[in-house]
Order: sequence, then C-alpha cells, then structure tokens
Amino acid sequence: MYSGIIKNITANPAKAGITKDIEKYRWSSYTEYLDTPIMTDVDFALDMFSTDRNKAVDLFKSYNNENNDDQCMEYAAKLNLSDQEVIEFLNELGFVNLSEITRLEKGQRDQVIKKIKNINGVNIRQIARLTGISKSVIDRI
Repeated sequence: MYSGIIKNITANPAKAGITKDIEKYRWSSYTEYLDTPIMTDVDFALDMFSTDRNKAVDLFKSYNNENNDDQCMEYAAKLNLSDQEVIEFLNELGFVNLSEITRLEKGQRDQVIKKIKNINGVNIRQIARLTGISKSVIDRI
C-alpha cells in the first residue's frame, strides 16, 4: 500500500500532463529515490523493495515504470443521471408508465429495481421518486 502511495506521488506530474518523463522533472521527488537524496527521506520506501540500496533503487524504478490502473487517491468524477435519462432507460426496458413497475410480481419488480440500481449515476432516492416504490424497499433489494 505504502509503495502505491509513493508511486502515486512520484507519478503525479506525468499524470497531470506537466511532464512526460518524471526523471527529468525538476520538482519531483522521484530522482531523490534514484540518487543521493537531498530533501527526501527515502530509506523507509526503498527498504520495502530491498535492503540492498542498489537493488532497491532498480526495483523502485521498475515498479514506477510499470503500466497499471492503480486508483490511489484518484478522483473519480461522480456521474448523476437526470430523471429523464433514467426514464429513457426504463422505456427501453418496456416500461412506458413507471407505475407499471409497482404492479409487477415481487420477484419481477425486484429484478427491475436491481437493473436500475446497477446503472452508474442512479441513486436510491431517485429510483423511489420515479417508481413510487419506497426508499426502504429499494434499499433492501
């Protein structure tokens, strides 16, 4: 975990598009881990890779150059669908009148609610408001 945080910090300038090469970026602490540190205490982080300093630096460099989809402290934009977008989805499922959902057999109704809950950007209050089914019922499904 800690190594992932260090990787995130050292990679931030590249992720932000400030530089393409973090080794050449003057304001990054990345080079402190590769050479003689001046301002950064690198011992704890490098010791996680190896107690042999040269090997630790090589492993640290390799680790930081790996491509991955780590989500360490990344901001994920929250998507909120409008009521109209949810209604359009329900129309695609065959529900022209949303009150039809409340008249379904419980098992069928629950399947429809599960499908709606799995849509990224839809919240429980919104489902309750649109379908007329109580929030507590939707919460339990």
